[in-house]
Amino acid sequence: MNNLRKTSRKAAATAALAAVLLALVPLVAPGYRTGLVTQMLIYALLAMSIDIMAGYAGRTSLCHGAIFGTATYVVMYVVTVAGGNVWSGCALGVAAAMAVSLIVGVLAVRTSGVYFLLLTLALGMVVWGVCVRWTSVTGAENGLRGNVRPDWLADPSRFFYFVLVLAGLLTFAMWRFVGSPFGMSLAGIRESESRMRSLGYDTSRHLLIGFVFSGFVAGVAGALYALFNSFVSPSTVALTQSVMGLLMAILGGIGTLAGGIVGSALIVVLQNVVSSYTERWSMVLGLLFVLVMIFAPEGLLGSLRSRSGKRAARLARAAGKAGQV
Repeated sequence: MNNLRKTSRKAAATAALAAVLLALVPLVAPGYRTGLVTQMLIYALLAMSIDIMAGYAGRTSLCHGAIFGTATYVVMYVVTVAGGNVWSGCALGVAAAMAVSLIVGVLAVRTSGVYFLLLTLALGMVVWGVCVRWTSVTGAENGLRGNVRPDWLADPSRFFYFVLVLAGLLTFAMWRFVGSPFGMSLAGIRESESRMRSLGYDTSRHLLIGFVFSGFVAGVAGALYALFNSFVSPSTVALTQSVMGLLMAILGGIGTLAGGIVGSALIVVLQNVVSSYTERWSMVLGLLFVLVMIFAPEGLLGSLRSRSGKRAARLARAAGKAGQV
C-alpha cells in the first residue's frame, strides 16, 4: 500500500512538473515552435487512445486514425459547408467518432490478435473509401478547407493553452479509467480472456466499452486537429494516420499511457525539424524505431519503468537479507 501511494505521489509530481514546463512553452518558444508543441499534444491524445486498447486490453487497432479523421471531417463540414456553430460541430464530430468506434467495436471485439488487427484495418479502409468517394460531402481528394477556429482562440498561444487544458483533463480521465476496477478487468482480459470469462466477466462488453472510450478520446483529438489545421483530406483518415499513432505509442512505451506523449514529441520533432535538413526524415524515423525495438523493446518509458522496478526489487531483497542478519 505504501509503495502504491509513493508511486501515485511520484506520478502526480511528474505530471505537475510536465504541466508547468508545457505552460512555459509560449513564453520561451513562441510562434512556430508553440504550434509544434500544440500538434504534439493533439497527436499524443491519439497515441494514448490507441494505447488504451493496445497496452491495457491487448487489442491493437489500426482504425483509430479513421476515427480521429471522422471527427475532423464532421467539424470541417458543419462549420465550412453547413455554416453551423464550431462547438456544435465539435460535439457532432466527437459523437460521430464514437458512433464509428461503436460500429467497429461491435464487429471487432470478438476477435483477437492478428484477426483484430486486420479487421480494424479493413474497417478503417472503408472509412477512407467513403471519404474519397463521397465527393459532395467530403470534397474527395481536395478535402475541406476553411478557418473554423473561434476568434478568441485565433492567437496561437491562447489556442495552445486551450489544447493543453483539454489534453490534461483527458489524460487524467484516461489515467483514472485504466487504473479503475474496470481498467483492471481490461488488463485481465489481456492476460487471459478465457480465465476472465470463466470468472463471469462479459469480456466482449468490457472490450466494447473500452473501445468506445478510446474512440471518444480519438474523436476529441480529431476535433482539436480541425481547429488546429483548418483543413481535412482523405489522408487524415488514411492508414498512415493510424500507423503513426501506433508508432508514437510503441516508441514511448505500450501500456504506460504517458508513453504516447513521449512518442508524439519524438515523431513530431523528427517530422518537422529533421525534414528541414533532409527529405529522408522518414529513414531517420525508421532507424530510430529499429534501435528502440532492439535496445528498448518495451519503449522508452516502458524500459525505464522496467529498470526502475528491477532496481527496487534488488534493493528490497538486499534490505530483506540485511534484516535477517
